[in-house]
Amino acid sequence: MPLSLAFLAVGAALLSGLLPLVRPGSNAVARRIAFPLLGISGVLGMVAGGMALGSAEPSRIVLPVGLPWLHSHLQLDPLAGFFLAVVSLVTLVAAIYGPAYVREYEQGPQPLLPLTLFTGLFVAGMQLVLLAADAFSFMIAWELMSVTSYFLVAYQHQHEVNRRAAFIYLLMAQVGGLFILLGYGVLSGFGHGFDFAHMAAATLSPGWSSVAFLLAFVGFGMKAGLVPLHVWLPQAHPVAPSHVSALMSGVMLKVAVYGFIRFSYDLLGGIHWQWGALVLFVGSASAILGVLYALMQHDLKRLLAYHSVENIGIIYMGLGLSMIFAGTGHPALAALGLIAALYHCLNHALFKSLLFFGAGVVLQQSREHDLEKMGGLIRRLPVTATCFLVGCISISALPPFNGFVSEWLTFQTALQGPVLENNILGALIPVAAAVLALTGALAAACFVKVFGICFLGLPRSEKSAAATETTAGPLAGQIVLAALCLLFGVLPTWTVGQLEHIARLFFPGGMPETTAHGWLWLTPVSSQVASYGAPLVLLGIGLAWVLAWLWMHPRRRRFPVRRVPAWDCGFGSLNARMQYTATAFTMPIRRIFRPVWPITESYRTPTAEEQGGRYQLKIGDWAWLKVYEPIGRLLLATARRMAMIQGGNIRAYLAYSFFTLIVLLLVVSL
Repeated sequence: MPLSLAFLAVGAALLSGLLPLVRPGSNAVARRIAFPLLGISGVLGMVAGGMALGSAEPSRIVLPVGLPWLHSHLQLDPLAGFFLAVVSLVTLVAAIYGPAYVREYEQGPQPLLPLTLFTGLFVAGMQLVLLAADAFSFMIAWELMSVTSYFLVAYQHQHEVNRRAAFIYLLMAQVGGLFILLGYGVLSGFGHGFDFAHMAAATLSPGWSSVAFLLAFVGFGMKAGLVPLHVWLPQAHPVAPSHVSALMSGVMLKVAVYGFIRFSYDLLGGIHWQWGALVLFVGSASAILGVLYALMQHDLKRLLAYHSVENIGIIYMGLGLSMIFAGTGHPALAALGLIAALYHCLNHALFKSLLFFGAGVVLQQSREHDLEKMGGLIRRLPVTATCFLVGCISISALPPFNGFVSEWLTFQTALQGPVLENNILGALIPVAAAVLALTGALAAACFVKVFGICFLGLPRSEKSAAATETTAGPLAGQIVLAALCLLFGVLPTWTVGQLEHIARLFFPGGMPETTAHGWLWLTPVSSQVASYGAPLVLLGIGLAWVLAWLWMHPRRRRFPVRRVPAWDCGFGSLNARMQYTATAFTMPIRRIFRPVWPITESYRTPTAEEQGGRYQLKIGDWAWLKVYEPIGRLLLATARRMAMIQGGNIRAYLAYSFFTLIVLLLVVSL
């Protein structure tokens, strides 16, 4: 039953992309057909994923399609069901948000048909990745997901920045896919089969299992956006339509996390603590560098893209801790780390999609991408501002919203480090916990900047001053996600109980103390070590608001608030130039962490016609300067040298072919 519903979900997603082809010239038909079918796909996928999450036995089927010697193996177990539910949930909200949002593109140079076509295929590709149970089906679905998202990034291809972002994304997606294919190749070579059942039964030496793990770690890490493999992410997300950005950042990155978990925990097995130490180190670096780079961004969607790097780092920190405890013989703590990572996957999908949807409304209504040109939007977009504030609080890991719970669980996992006897791990885990704490503080500072500069104060441009609230569809999508951020923050015990079905796949003992004190208290380790009563926290916050209102309300009646003009230091009426800028807000942090970024600052003195000077600040990315640009120069130099063999002489070409054939025969004979 769950697998049948999942097939229907994939079918509805495919139809949402293909059916508009019957009227290729009609944008309205494309919009009216594509998004309802996408919503149906989301509902079916959520039901299928939810049923699979609670099912003890996975659903499996072998379809007579594919290679002659390898039919397509598909399955839906609790792990795939959880990620299918997350993907489908965000797809459903995107279907609610999208119809009104894409009306703007109907007036643009590109027809709407490519956008709806590739969105449907993209969603179907993600769903098929989660259902695949053999390497061939997995890679076909993976490439479908990657190639269709390339066309979505390049949708407005009249802009050079879009073409560049799409090319970089496709290039890195293909390199990552090659690493994944090699990883599956190692497993299939020892397992004598391409389906996951044979791969899971393979017996690998420690050396070969580490090779397979590293290939998968790089391949899936490139798609997930781990540092230093993240550079495609801040290029692609800002130029894609906002509902596509939400799908890419909110759930496509989670499909990469799913692939890594499936490969490492399920297929490879026998986890070594050294793998966990590597994952924890890279995850910590991604978390802290992602948030630091996000702090320096003024483009709203680019800032959110760097925050995806940060949150993927937090997810990998949870996975790294889980692997360390699994490799050192502590299965209950390994289950806790895995659940913390999965919980953060769910939370990041919710609040990052909410923030991208909100950013889409802000950009569409204000016609501005730069934070420095926004301001005062809370009066013009009150509902969007409220939902965006919920997203800011959630991603900043503040109670009672969902981001706090998953980061708190990650902390609780890290605090169990003293049970380990390894000195290396004893030093690494406390440092990682400190990095996680610093990351949370910097994320809160970043979103204080974003909300304050974007929504508060006075408008900094005429376009921002002319902004108006959006229509019902985009508002409903944001309200649904904001409500879910609160719901999953208040009911962590129920959520952890559901995620424990996944943890029991790999660690049969699970976490026996989680719900020992009922639904009111979450006790991941035990009530003597740590506990969190999320409903009580919400009740306390509510009581504080009520008491404050009761305390202030009578005073307002007796002593009305005196309203006077704001103090302006004697400079006349207030204007937007007196407000704190995003650049000024981050200046102290920029001074403290200066070596983190390649910074170029310049100041141009004003001419006689200008009122003031011009201060310019450029923030680069070390990964580009130190990793990718040298690789690019090396490849170009190698290509120039290789071009010398193209002499136009047919005898030389025949000689090349002859010696190549000899070398290949020697390799095959080994």
